[in-house]
Order: sequence, then C-alpha cells, then structure tokens
Amino acid sequence: MDPLARFRLDDKVVVITGASSGLGVGFARAVAAVGATVVLAARREDRLEALAAELRGQGTTVLTRRTDVSVLEDCEALAAAAAADLGRIDVLVNNAGIGLAGSALRQDPDDYRRTIDINLNGTYWMSRACAPHMPEGSAIVNVASVLASVASRFPQAGYSASKAGVLGLTRDLAQQWSRRRGIRVNALCPGFFDSEITASEGAENLRAMVAESAVLGRYGDQEELDSALLFLASPASSYMTGASLVIDGGLSSSV
Repeated sequence: MDPLARFRLDDKVVVITGASSGLGVGFARAVAAVGATVVLAARREDRLEALAAELRGQGTTVLTRRTDVSVLEDCEALAAAAAADLGRIDVLVNNAGIGLAGSALRQDPDDYRRTIDINLNGTYWMSRACAPHMPEGSAIVNVASVLASVASRFPQAGYSASKAGVLGLTRDLAQQWSRRRGIRVNALCPGFFDSEITASEGAENLRAMVAESAVLGRYGDQEELDSALLFLASPASSYMTGASLVIDGGLSSSV
C-alpha cells in the first residue's frame, strides 16, 4: 500500500469550525485537496460562502453553517445538519478561537469569559454535539496552542488557560471515546503562524519575540501546519489518541 494513501480523506465528511479566516481557511483547503467533503462553520457567513464557492469550483462538496461555538444549540444544529445532509461526520476540527490579551489585573472580566467560552467551552460543545454522529474510525482534532504548555512573554492568562484546558479535555475525551466509540481525539499545538490573532495589536513585538526565541527563528507557514492537521485527521495517525502534536519551530524547546 502506498503510505501516502493513508493521508487521504476521500469521501470523508470533515467539519471545521472557525473556517472563515486564518488557519481554518487553510485547513479547509488542505482537507479538500485530499478528497474530503467539507462542512464550514463560523460566525461570518459572507466569508464562509466565499470560501465555499472557491472549493466548489475545484469539485469539492461543501456545506456551510453559521455557528457560534460558545452556544450549545448552535453546535447541536450544525452537527444535526451535517449528519442529515451528508450522512455522518468522520472528522471534527475544533479550530474556532480568539486570542484576547491583557494584564491579569487589568483585563476586562468579560474578555476573559469570552475567551474561555469560545476556546475551551466551544471545543467541548462541538465535540459533544458531533460525537453521536461519528462512526467508528472517526477523529477529532482540537486546535490548542504551544502556550498551553509554555508561558507566553506577553500577558495572555485567558488564552493560555483556555488552551491548557483544551489539552486536558483532549485527554479525557480520548479516554472516554476511543475504545468505547472508536473516536480518536488528539490535539494540534501550533506555535506562531500568520492569522488574525497574530496580526492584532502588538504583532511586531510578537514577531520579534519569535525571531529571537524559536529555534527556527520565524513564524510558520500555513502549509507546514496543514500537513500536521492532515496527519491527525487521517488514518495516518490511527495509533494516536489523547496526544498533543506540537508544531512551533522549536519555540517550546528553547524556553
């Protein structure tokens, strides 16, 4: 058997949250390129439709659904629609997230709550909503962060806490569902890549920090993360569950 065939997702239904911008757009293009049927979910419908049109033009079957992952009912409606229209869900990529920063003594409590609601609670709600529609052999990929394991040089208590929580959630769901339901659950932990989060306030200082601290001395390219996502989403990682895959240019090894 061709080893590369294990990275294919032909005829698999892949749900991607946070698919209206940044890493989510790249992930959608990557899974479409290896044969997946794609379900795009985010709050910004206009951007979802633009990406859907692009992928349909390349022959991919695409379903879009406006979804706020912090709302359980939205997550359940998305999972039900995907299962009704496409028969099942084979892969869930919990990518939706925000990265609000601020001093722990000054950050607006509502910003902290919103970060936890989207990054951590949203991952849980989506996983819980999709699992009943996922057959044996399915996979969940939770997009965490290198900051789940190492301290940021910038004040990001809410973000770091939410992503550390995602790692704990990943391990627990893997324990609950891998043997009983046949659903593998793993986490992808990116370092710094170009996205809306890393392009926000303080972007120049952030890029300088990565240049100084990461072993490779630069931000990652989308394609360098896409290959890791495909590994975790596909049968190529069939003996992995409850694990975390760090793609950070050596940032965590130098801290």
